[in-house]
Amino acid sequence: METVSGFFYEKSMHRLALWLSSGLGLGFIPGSPGTYGTLWGVLLFYLGRNLAWPYFAAGTALFVLFAVFISHAAEREIGNHDSSSIVIDEVAGYLVSVVLVPFSIKTMLLAFILFRVFDIAKPWPIRYIDKKWGGGWGVVMDDVLAGIFANLSLQLIMLIWGIS
Repeated sequence: METVSGFFYEKSMHRLALWLSSGLGLGFIPGSPGTYGTLWGVLLFYLGRNLAWPYFAAGTALFVLFAVFISHAAEREIGNHDSSSIVIDEVAGYLVSVVLVPFSIKTMLLAFILFRVFDIAKPWPIRYIDKKWGGGWGVVMDDVLAGIFANLSLQLIMLIWGIS
């Protein structure tokens, strides 16, 4: 009996990992699942807009670690590296792109556009991480680096054009 209950528990955990990694199913929508998944990041930025930056940054760091864990489990269940249905990495990357960024509709949209550009174009070293790193770290860290690139670009845009 222990084996049967263990089997069902393990299957439930795999299903939960797939559900969470897919952004509650958004990753299974055909077309641009990464773009759809990033919308969860936009929602979290909106919900966290009143947090002091150290709390937002700490929450983002914890979310990145959670995304690595969930992506690793989902990847094992799916059976291939960085499946397009795994979008929790886009959520993590977008959150990185808005750390230390004041919330406004402009910054939210600019961060979204910049993050998606860097995530899709994958300039070096983002492409290197995407191709060479395995497991959950490989799934998430290329998006985190795209988020860092987007964040630095957004900080520069805000500085030059006075956008806030």
